[in-house]
Parts: sequence; C-alpha cells; structure tokens
Amino acid sequence: MSHLDPERLALIAIENSTTDAERDHLASCDACSIELAELEHTVTIGRSTLNLGVLESPPERVWEAVLSEVRAQSEGTGDTRDTGGLEHTSPTTGAAPAAESAASGPDTTAAEPAVRLRKRRGLSRLLLTLAASIAAVVVVVGAWNLTRPPESVEIASASLAAFPDHPGAAGAALVTELPNGERTVTVNLDAAAGEGFREVWLITADASALVSLGELEGSEGTFVVPDDIDLRDYVLVDVSQEPLDGDPTHSGDSIVRGELDFG
Repeated sequence: MSHLDPERLALIAIENSTTDAERDHLASCDACSIELAELEHTVTIGRSTLNLGVLESPPERVWEAVLSEVRAQSEGTGDTRDTGGLEHTSPTTGAAPAAESAASGPDTTAAEPAVRLRKRRGLSRLLLTLAASIAAVVVVVGAWNLTRPPESVEIASASLAAFPDHPGAAGAALVTELPNGERTVTVNLDAAAGEGFREVWLITADASALVSLGELEGSEGTFVVPDDIDLRDYVLVDVSQEPLDGDPTHSGDSIVRGELDFG
C-alpha cells in the first residue's frame, strides 16, 4: 500500500483540509492516520501560543539556544541512517551485493519504503523539535515577564515659569507612580540663590488650598505625594523662597510655578 506524502500530511495538519481520496486512505491506513495525529498535536502546541497576548522579547541568548537546538536536531536527523530494518553495508564489505544489485537493476521496491520512512521520520522529528522549541520560548518569555521588576510610570509633568521678583528663574516637575502605588514629584530648579530656604508646594487650581512637600535642597529634589492628595485638584507645583522665621505657611514669595499636564 502506498502512503500519503509526508509533506502533504504536514499540510493537512496545518490546514485541516483533505480530499475524498485522502480521507479514504486515512480511514484505512493506520500508519498515516497515526502520523497525522502526531503532526496535528504539534500544530496545536504551536497555535496555543497565539492567545498569550503581547510578551516582551527575551534576551538574545534565549533565541540562540533555541536555534542551536533546532539545528542540532535537524543535523542529527540528516545524519541518522534509519533503514527501517534493512541491512546496511559499508562500501568495502558490501561490494559483492552491490555488484549483484547493479547487475539485476536497482531494487526500487525495497528501497522506496526505507526512503519514505527516513523522510517521514525526519519531518516528524523536525516539526516536533520546532514545537518543543516554541513551547520553551513561551515558558521562558512568560517567566521573564513575571520575574522582571515592575517599572515606574510617569503620569504628569509641568514647566515651571518664573515670577516677576525672580527673573531668569525656570524649573520643571515630573510626577511618577512607583510600582507600589506611591507617587512622587521630582522638581528641578534653575534660579539664583536667596536668603533662607526653598520649599515645594502643591496648590489647587483656584489657590484655595495648598500642601507642602518639603524643602528643596540644591537644584533638584524628589518628594512623596501624600496618599490623600488628588493631583487632579492640586494641579499647581510651586517653589517658594522661605525665610528662617519658623512660620510653616507659604511666604507668598513664589520663585516658579506651573500646572501639571496629564497628557
């Protein structure tokens, strides 16, 4: 009995489409139906990775390891001489049988099953290797995404413009949400030094309420936003010049101020 071509079986496994003759053959041939089932399983493994969403690419060394494994399996399949039970003789010891074979003509009837068997097994091994490699990559990528540290997210920023009493001053503010949910404001200030100290504030849009984040030492500082502060209300970032008078309220001497942009 002739069998379906291995490449055709692979195509059937992928497209799930057969002719009437192929269906009749598969119904009566255990060898082809078993191999088709193995190939369909391989295709199922590959397709199962499509619904995992967008995954970050793993390091280059992961792909290199997978390709090395696939190449090794492919080379091993090409070098393996699986004769399906037929006796294999070397050129030296098999000279006489070779001569007899040449005299009587090639025995294509005996050789064809062995060739088809090697071809069939080689294709199956390669597809199974590729499926296993795909599964390995998915596992590695999933583990990579689960174990890599969460990232901070920038949620708002502001350009800080100078007040008339502080010409030439400028600044910027950046609001960041940390992996633990904590929010911080990083302020940069470029301004001439003054008497006392500088303080960073969050102020509502109508200036009806304000909260101090702390003293700005030097030209840059990062401050934690209190949990009960809604930044959609406290949209103004202000840096003030404060005297050393022990008064915790705003001095009224703002150096720079700007509105947060959440875009």
